[in-house]
Amino acid sequence: MAYSPPGTVLSGDSTTATDAETADVALAASGDSRAFERLYRTHVGRVHGLVRRMIDADSADDVTQDVFVRAWDKLSTFRGEAAFGTWLHRLAVNVILGRRATLSTDRARFELSDELDALAGKSSPADLSVDFEEAVSRLPDGARDVFVLHDVEGYKHQEIGVMLGIAVGTSKSQLHHARMALRGYLDR
Repeated sequence: MAYSPPGTVLSGDSTTATDAETADVALAASGDSRAFERLYRTHVGRVHGLVRRMIDADSADDVTQDVFVRAWDKLSTFRGEAAFGTWLHRLAVNVILGRRATLSTDRARFELSDELDALAGKSSPADLSVDFEEAVSRLPDGARDVFVLHDVEGYKHQEIGVMLGIAVGTSKSQLHHARMALRGYLDR
């Protein structure tokens, strides 16, 4: 039998999985920690992956935990207008951006730093063993945020603009610069 993530229904009836998640959200909002644990187990992988891509891997576990603590605190604000996973994902982006601001690691999103230019340059043969995750982690925060949200998570530029508080054109520009830097970095 093929692997199915927790919370999925093998019978093919996705309505049942959605109904179960909706019930878990309602139970968790009323204080049921076991229902919240089921929600956690269903969504922790995707949230952790997002955190790892947007913040350094050393902080990923802590920030992921912060996302779920915030979700528990804010669960009563979930109105069901979107899927719980979508609400949680946007909450995660907000926690990530807030964490960065408190750690004073948020670089200006609108500037192309010398670091971005350095990524596009050629390197010595000793540096040839570079993986994609490492390349993404070396992007400046603004470029990395837009790249991860657009190319990895599938958000549209309009949504990214709202989440990050930037213009749609800035989002497109950051994505272009991120792709060029990654291409240069990975071509070495």
